[in-house]
Amino acid sequence: MAESPLMVKSEIGRLKKVLIHRPGLEIERLTPDLLDRLLFDDIPFLEVARKEHDYFAGILKDNGVEVEYLEELTAEAIAEPGVREKFLEQFLDEAVLLDEYRREAVKDWLSKFDNKDLIVNLMSGIKKTEIDNLVDRSLADRVNTDYPFILDPMPNLYFTRDPFATIGNGISLNHMKTETRNRETIFAEYIFNFHSEYKDANIPRWFSRYDNKSLEGGDQLVLSSEVLALGISQRTEAASIEQFAAEILRSDQSFNRVLALQIPSKRAFMHLDTVFTMVDFNKFTIHAEIEGPLVVYSLTLDGEGQLQISKEKSTLSELLKTYLGLESVELIRCAGGDLIDGGREQWNDGSNTLAIAPGEAVVYTRNYVTNQLLEEKGIKLHKMPSSELSRGRGGPRCMSMPLVREEL
Repeated sequence: MAESPLMVKSEIGRLKKVLIHRPGLEIERLTPDLLDRLLFDDIPFLEVARKEHDYFAGILKDNGVEVEYLEELTAEAIAEPGVREKFLEQFLDEAVLLDEYRREAVKDWLSKFDNKDLIVNLMSGIKKTEIDNLVDRSLADRVNTDYPFILDPMPNLYFTRDPFATIGNGISLNHMKTETRNRETIFAEYIFNFHSEYKDANIPRWFSRYDNKSLEGGDQLVLSSEVLALGISQRTEAASIEQFAAEILRSDQSFNRVLALQIPSKRAFMHLDTVFTMVDFNKFTIHAEIEGPLVVYSLTLDGEGQLQISKEKSTLSELLKTYLGLESVELIRCAGGDLIDGGREQWNDGSNTLAIAPGEAVVYTRNYVTNQLLEEKGIKLHKMPSSELSRGRGGPRCMSMPLVREEL
């Protein structure tokens, strides 16, 4: 069996390969009535969002990063005989499309598409009006006349960070908090089970999408080859972190400590990486509002391989110094901790940076106060436009899943 083609042992090692998703028609299928259901606060303008995303991809490519697209890898993964059919049946099951007539009508409609267009259509969602003779066919359709979709669109897909996480040479295939997003993890499941680049590789799994506890990639940070940080947040449960920690600490990986950071459960602090990211060996972005209420737990193994959990008493700075072996640590506060500027820039992901090398990061242009502070601290910034992408409440780290980073 081949060795794993994945390797991520830090947040800041030079980025070599990354998975992203270019926003598609799923964005334009948002309406005000569907925002809560589909976990959005606003409706991005797709044409501009795509231009911004292409600019993001351009930054990565210009800096030597191999860019893979979710829709393309999934299409390649279902190319083998029988896999497309298996994938589609599973997708429809998890979309709870159980009515036999509607299910067969959808499958028949999708049969005319090649693999990539099949994936794109499933991501975009399917409207009732797209399929002939389906409108008002069933009692359910007649009763639920106001709902336009047979299959919901998946507008959160451009945040590729969450459905799975590359950690070491394995993956955590996550179980998302909400039913709306949990179907997103099917794409990664098929990529790693069936894609020619990954199917025969010995890729460890640290968590399963079939678990009933939630764990999301925005709450998983690889601080070093020995230390991981996970957020207990609005989207990730403490029980799932404990389970994940036991699995990876008992593996043959180099990780020996998981820091569980409990952050306030609120929309603006959805994941750990919306309030805390690493930009250099000893420099981190942070939102000032989490420093006071932050509680940190250490998860380690004892000499007999049993999981030990202890509540840390030191400050976050001291913990990072101790466990990362640093002489000093700088926490760079979003907009300097200013109540107004910090609140605004945090809402627009001022703390959510993507390090592409030590001391070098991608950021949103709009967070100019925080960006100036980062530059004053010696961080080289690649600034990208974000008027539309930011409406999804996620930044450059949220929009990227590193597959390979250089080891430090």
